[in-house]
Amino acid sequence: MRALFSARAKHDYLSDALTLLSGWIREGEQISRTLVIDDTQHAALTERVKVVADALHLRPEISRRADRTQIRVGHDDGPLSEGEVLLAARIEDAYRAVTES
Repeated sequence: MRALFSARAKHDYLSDALTLLSGWIREGEQISRTLVIDDTQHAALTERVKVVADALHLRPEISRRADRTQIRVGHDDGPLSEGEVLLAARIEDAYRAVTES
């Protein structure tokens, strides 16, 4: 069962959820994370993120520069949604999975 939140409570809920995502930086209406991983881990992470993002109907930006993977979630035309924060949490799960194997 899903709880109903007022607009204010929803904002507080998302802010609280973001505090649990260590390493993520809020930039306006987006959040981002930079990961130091190798090319094989990047490929595995990208595939896992694609599956989750497709299920949530979201499109994170993922780019690769040198040994760093930059991930950006959100959009400029509105506040972060519950789904976007959920996607960030699932990205963290995927990151742990590909770096612990």
